[in-house]
Amino acid sequence: MASATRVRPLAPVEVMKPPVTETASPPEPLIFERSAPGRRGADLRREATRSRAAEILGPELCRDDVPGFPELSEPEVLRHFLRLSQLNFAQALQFYPLGSCTMKYNPVINEEAAALAGFARLHPLTPAHLATGALDLMARLEASLAEITAMDAISLHPAAGAQGELAGLLMVRAYHRKRGEARTKVIIPDTAHGTNPASCTLAGFQVVVAKSNRRGCIDASEVRRVLDDGVAAMMVTNPNTLGVFEPEICEIASALHERGALLYFDGANMNALFGVAKPGHMGADLVHLNLHKSFSTPHGGGGPGAGPVGVKAHLEPFLPVPRLKRTAHGLALDNDRPDSIGRLRSFHGNFGMLVRAYAYILALGGDGLALASRLAILNANYVRKRLDASFPSATSEPSMHECVLTHDLERRTGVSTLDIAKRLLDFGIHPPTIYFPLVVHGALMIEPTETESRETLDEFVRVMEQIRAEALSEPEKVKSAPNDLPLSRVDEAEAARHPILRWQPRAD
Repeated sequence: MASATRVRPLAPVEVMKPPVTETASPPEPLIFERSAPGRRGADLRREATRSRAAEILGPELCRDDVPGFPELSEPEVLRHFLRLSQLNFAQALQFYPLGSCTMKYNPVINEEAAALAGFARLHPLTPAHLATGALDLMARLEASLAEITAMDAISLHPAAGAQGELAGLLMVRAYHRKRGEARTKVIIPDTAHGTNPASCTLAGFQVVVAKSNRRGCIDASEVRRVLDDGVAAMMVTNPNTLGVFEPEICEIASALHERGALLYFDGANMNALFGVAKPGHMGADLVHLNLHKSFSTPHGGGGPGAGPVGVKAHLEPFLPVPRLKRTAHGLALDNDRPDSIGRLRSFHGNFGMLVRAYAYILALGGDGLALASRLAILNANYVRKRLDASFPSATSEPSMHECVLTHDLERRTGVSTLDIAKRLLDFGIHPPTIYFPLVVHGALMIEPTETESRETLDEFVRVMEQIRAEALSEPEKVKSAPNDLPLSRVDEAEAARHPILRWQPRAD
């Protein structure tokens, strides 16, 4: 692997300054509102197209017109969507301290690697003997992730972290069924990510909640209290969602194994552990990773993700198919695995994300990955210390890659955590994760990652302190935020409960 002295894992982002405009510019109209009859970006032979479509689909499925469908020229369409893109917040443009999401820099060289013709143009149905380069990259990535996590086998099949969770729990279920045991419960901490109980439910398990102690950690004694012979596994995120390392993780693993249960390691916060600790050394039986977090592949507006799962040898037969295997003729995809949980998705992983992650690992090497984790930990603790007087930490334990802060502004001035998050947008800073974990009232979960420079972090601290001062002297200014963006505050709760997913033309 490459030495960290030759490749820097950092890509400092310019400090974001508050907008200088006096008033917010008007929002971009809907594309429907820019429409004018008769405009189009292509000259289609309408009659020929209509008759051909009718032949293929049947005339009853064809329409002569779509009421209200926008009619614009090609330049108008291009400008509209380009303007919309410029309104977005993005890690490449702003500080993006979204806690537990690891919004680190996505290196451009990884994009170039994924765009190589041999990778980008490879058809998913290409026979294995014509795709040896792609299969070899996947095998090398599997080996790298196995080394990083101290697991015996890796599957790159799951399409996202949540699907990796589901894959892991389905393997837990298959493992116990193979042993003739009917185990129906999974323990999760009260600080767990919301996907943990959701995945348990999808996999047919009942959730049992283990309560964290005053330090925000799980005691082995608490695990023993809720543990019985009906427990199939325990899901643990380490560091947990308070950004704190679980000090009794090995004792927890032993307690589970003594009763025949498994330890599932949620790798969502793996960015704190490269070169520091490995899940397999903590007693984990299986782990899922988020390549779109720890390994710098883009989050991309909700996807595509990549959620590989790693297992110890006793769970290897249950990994999803297909599996990579070496034959006398080279690498191939193996579907003949009778104990497998089966296929979770079409084809085999989001391959472009796998290329990006492997390029990231190669660029940093073992020493570089370790340095990245140490810098992520340093940055989180720097922010925590700088803001301690204004926004104290929710725990007295040392922070790892992220810190969870609290405040008293709602009690004193009526300014809520949501108000603070909205005001940050006026300064060109994406808000941190808010109101999570649920065990912390009004939480601000801040994860700066290793990407950010000290200057960026200092600017963030300055803005947070300014917002606190405004909350104490001009609370309405914070409560009404954002004030300088094209859109004022939106009602997220109403939008979630009553989404409008289809545009309707206004009645005349």
